[in-house]
This record gives sequence, C-alpha cells and structure tokens, in this order.
Amino acid sequence: MTVRDLVELELHEAAHQVAVGEVSPVDLVQASLERAHAIEDTNAFISILDDALEVAEASAAMLRAGYRIGPLHGVPIALKDNINMRGTLTTAGSAVLENNRSDHDATVVSKLRAAGAIVVGKTNMHEFAWGGTSANPNHGFVKNPWDMTRMPAGSSGGSGVAVASRACQAALGTDTGGSVRLPAAVNGITGLRPTIGRVSNAGVIPLAWSMDTVGPMARSARDCALLLSVIAGHDAQDPGTPAVAVGDYLGGIDAGAHGLRIGLITDYSLHHMQPPVEKAIREAIDVLVDLGAVVKEVGIEDIEGNISAQLTVEAVEPSTYHQRNLRLHRDKYGDDVRLLLQAGELIPAVHYVQAQRYRALLRQQMLAAFEQVDVIICPTLPFTATPLGETLVNIDGSDEEMLSAIMQFTGLPSLTGLPALSAPCGFDHQGLPIGVQMIGRPFAEAALLRAATAFQSVTDHHRQSPSL
Repeated sequence: MTVRDLVELELHEAAHQVAVGEVSPVDLVQASLERAHAIEDTNAFISILDDALEVAEASAAMLRAGYRIGPLHGVPIALKDNINMRGTLTTAGSAVLENNRSDHDATVVSKLRAAGAIVVGKTNMHEFAWGGTSANPNHGFVKNPWDMTRMPAGSSGGSGVAVASRACQAALGTDTGGSVRLPAAVNGITGLRPTIGRVSNAGVIPLAWSMDTVGPMARSARDCALLLSVIAGHDAQDPGTPAVAVGDYLGGIDAGAHGLRIGLITDYSLHHMQPPVEKAIREAIDVLVDLGAVVKEVGIEDIEGNISAQLTVEAVEPSTYHQRNLRLHRDKYGDDVRLLLQAGELIPAVHYVQAQRYRALLRQQMLAAFEQVDVIICPTLPFTATPLGETLVNIDGSDEEMLSAIMQFTGLPSLTGLPALSAPCGFDHQGLPIGVQMIGRPFAEAALLRAATAFQSVTDHHRQSPSL
C-alpha cells in the first residue's frame, strides 16, 4: 500500500488490517509520521514523536511472535498536549509549562498503551484549553486544512487538524465547553464528548474541572466507538468517574435509525445560525427521517441562560486553578488567556453559585425531555470556520463575540454533563465543513454512536478530506 492508502485507512480498518497481517505497524506509523511532517505548516503538532517508529518495530515483532496486545495494536494515535504521557513534554500549549516533561501517563494514555496504540505526536491547542480558536501564541495559530486562512476551532484544534489531514488514524482531545466537538465540526471529522465521568481525567491538565472530559476524535462514529471502548471506565485515581459499567459501543452500532426519536428544542435547535448551517442541519434530519427516525419538538423552559452560566463556570474554575501561576509567571501567559484568567477572579462567588444552581435546573429539564426522545439534534456551532485571528462572527446580520457565539449549542451538554457527538453533515458555499450535534441521555453514548453511524452509512461527508 502507498503512504496515501495507509493514511486514508479509518481507525477500525487500520486496526483490523494490522490484526490479520495485511498491514505492518511499521508501515502504518511511518506513513503517519511522514504525513505529520508534511502538514507542519498547519501547526497541528507541538511535538512529533519520531521515536514512535521504534515502538512500531516492537509491535510488529510481537505480532510475528503471535502476540496482539489489544484492539488498537500498532495503530497511530495523537494526543492533545494537555494529556500527560511519560517521557514527553506536556505543555498545554503554554510557555508556563515549556519545560514540563511528564513523569507519568494519564490514565487514558495507560489504556491506549494497554490496547496497543502507538502515540505519534502531541497536538497544538488553545493555551491551557481556555479558548475556542486554537490561536496559540507560542506554537503558532493552528490552521484549518480546508482553508489555511481559517481557524480550526478549539481548544483541541491540533487534534482536529491532525485527524482531518490524515496524520493519524484518531486523536484524543479534551472538551469543556465544546473543545472536542467544535474542532470536529469545522475540520470535517467526528468527535464525541462522553458523559461527564465516563472517561478519567487523571493526568490531564484541567480547565474547568466540573465540566472537563477527554473525548475521542476520529473519521467516523464507528472509530469513536472503538476508541471510547478503550478509554472509558471507572478509575480509582479519578473520584469523578462513577462505577457505571462500560457499554458495548460497537455491538449495536449498526442497528440503524428506525424508530429513533429525534428531539428538536423549540426556538433553539433550528434558530440563530448562518443559512448554510441551517440548510445542512435540516438535510441531516431529513436523512434520519428517511431511515425511519421520527421527529418531535421538546421544550426546555430555561434554556436561554445556558451561555451566561457556561461562561461564568468556565471563567471561575480556571482562574482558581491558575491563581498562583498567574502571579508567579504572569508574562508567560498569552494575552487572551491572561485577560480571561484575570477577569475570572473578579466574578462574585454568588454568581458562580447561581450558575451551578442553574446547571442543576437545566439538567433536570433536559432529563425530562429525554423521557420523550432518544436524541436531541442541533448544530454543533452556528457558523463555519472564521478567518484566523478573528474575534467577532456575523450571525443573522449582527457581529457577536466569538467566545459566546461558539458555545451557543455545545454549552448545553457541557453544563448538564450529558454526552454529545458532532458528525460532519455538509459544507458551505466555500467548501468549509459543517457539523451536526447529537445529544443523549447520561451514559447513552451507544445511542449517539448508533444514530451517527446510521447517518454515515448513507452519506459520505465524513469520508471527504482536504486537498492539503
């Protein structure tokens, strides 16, 4: 197989071909590393781990000896640079941690290793994950591979670009207010935010701990299911992971969409977005209806407060975590992140407590809606990729602040701790990808993966790749 053939393999395809001996881990990792170096102009990676080739050679030797470690044996994976991996620099994209060499693996990395995956790089990100554009002042702004003058969203922008550009079969990102789903949408890949606590955060540098989660980013829902099955589960090192059994995410993934009850939130799901986004979302819903799904409107009475509450929690918790370093290393923070952290310290405690009370109310209302539907659908974000460095976005004829506009739809599952998936569902008139967001019940990731797989079985948006 050529390098292009190898990097075009989806995660589950690559894993299968390694398992049956059709592809060598050495060839797969070599192709991934070559591709990673070829797309260096995107600034997708902070570090490319060329020594991964030595791991691939060991993986190939194990296969020759009859040993297969696990379901990801020999497959290249990338990690967002706020996830600790023993022996590598983990900077969270910041000069504050420029010399931070990890002495341990995050739990998710330990699980990837146990499954046989090979990490080929640490990906660029919005500094300390506090932002939605991946405009990194230390390692260069990450660039969207569909149009290098556009942003890749964030904060897991590097992971999104690495997967979309075929530099790895899949990647891990972290999602607080949307940082897995947003890059998935604007880079034309699939990204899953698991239920809060479904995946361990042990060994991951936090942003806002009450909403943070690690999530898989890959070409398809099937690939996300495979990756989630490896990293999910209770972890004694993370008390936020409940002892809830890990589902069989691949077992029923081909069950289709017949009988699936799709919820549209009244005056929300199909409101306040750019016209190409609305068109793509409506067409995605039509595809699912043609597959046998039924649509029902549901009301969420207090949904309008979600962006304010999101911004409050996502301001206060990072400022708490960074308080000491902000005083010791003020000049090492990028301007945008430093200002956000300083502003977070000025928010009154009563506002933070009220935001947490609102989260409980909103979760209660969302759970009530899920008594009537299986999946709630809306856009992942209401616009397509904006120019690099832009701080405003135009929606419905008016300019809005990027940070609040970008979380219009992704903040809802973040606040309520619910799982949500973004899948490619079309392109705008400039050829920029659009994502549809599917939100589910707690620990019902399997339902989202099934719905997205049904959609992807009759569409090819997720198979498109940039010409970069």
